[in-house]
Amino acid sequence: MKHSNPFVAGPMLKNTELFIGRGEALRAIISRMRGSQPTSLNIVGEHQIGKSSLLYHFFLTWEQLVPQPDSYVVIYLSLKNANSQKEVNFYRAVAKKLFSCHKVRIQPKLVELLQVTPLNRLAFTQIIEEFKTQGLLPVLCLDDFESLFTNRDERRKEFDDGFYDNLRSLMDDSALMLVLSSCKQLDVYQKEYRFVSSFFNVGHVIKLGEFTTDEAIKLTRLTVDSLEETPALTEEEQNLAQQWGKRHPYLLQLAGYYLWEARQDEKDLKWAKQRFKHQISKYNSELKGHSKYQLSWLLIMALLILLIGLVVLMITMPTSMSIILGGIGQTVDTLENIAHITIGLLILILLILSLTGLFPEIKEYLLNLIKK
Repeated sequence: MKHSNPFVAGPMLKNTELFIGRGEALRAIISRMRGSQPTSLNIVGEHQIGKSSLLYHFFLTWEQLVPQPDSYVVIYLSLKNANSQKEVNFYRAVAKKLFSCHKVRIQPKLVELLQVTPLNRLAFTQIIEEFKTQGLLPVLCLDDFESLFTNRDERRKEFDDGFYDNLRSLMDDSALMLVLSSCKQLDVYQKEYRFVSSFFNVGHVIKLGEFTTDEAIKLTRLTVDSLEETPALTEEEQNLAQQWGKRHPYLLQLAGYYLWEARQDEKDLKWAKQRFKHQISKYNSELKGHSKYQLSWLLIMALLILLIGLVVLMITMPTSMSIILGGIGQTVDTLENIAHITIGLLILILLILSLTGLFPEIKEYLLNLIKK
């Protein structure tokens, strides 16, 4: 009998028994949730680092982690998949998830408000305020929050500063808590899309990175089911999975997935490695659309602009050229002119990056390069 593969090749882990690590992040969410004034969080990390798995795991297990769970209502909503093209659709998607909770359905007033149509900003506010009256704190785990910013020109009229200000007002009133996942910090999106709402200065940021070595080893030692103690992978396969996937959660899952499939289908290790590399190629292609890879090209383009600008300005400045040809005695003046031109262009580039909201990203990118 062939058992199911304990490793996940998809974007999100849904089985709580297979969830590994992220204890510190989970404790941070619980801590902010239990405070006298709940603090919203922004979970930040690169593509496929485990943000969705963390949010979904918290959604499934929060009742075992939080004292007095009757005081909370927690929902999970992926904005990538939800029909959130318009603001009213966003409210409707949230209302539908809230309505699915048993402790909500036994409150006649909440049931009435959640079924109001159209469900606009005012109606949504009244719903959240009624939750507070009932002594319930709605905790919304909103995955892929950056989906609200895509196609900004089309959606700006929907998700404007007023939309975010209203959410911030409910958060400040301790009537609502948000746990948001995104590839970049919210304040970066704020500058990029020129929002002025204080919503983007979210209370706490959790940055997800790769697993620790112990967590990576633990993942490669997953068993077929919770009743077994023998790891699904042999010791050799575990070592290979760690070599291929390093400490990256998604890559480790992929490595384990294909190593397991190879043995079950009586394939060799070469087959597993080929399948792994093919999937990694697809993964890298997806990453090209994310800022980590865009920034390297931005830096290259900035340097090219700087060099082209230097050449053009030197050619179009007869005085500078005559100084160069006039003799060695005036070389210092020439170097000073070039230095002034270079500084001017650098200031111009920094100004452009600042106005377009890209400067914080490039700063973070350069810091990461230095650390490496």
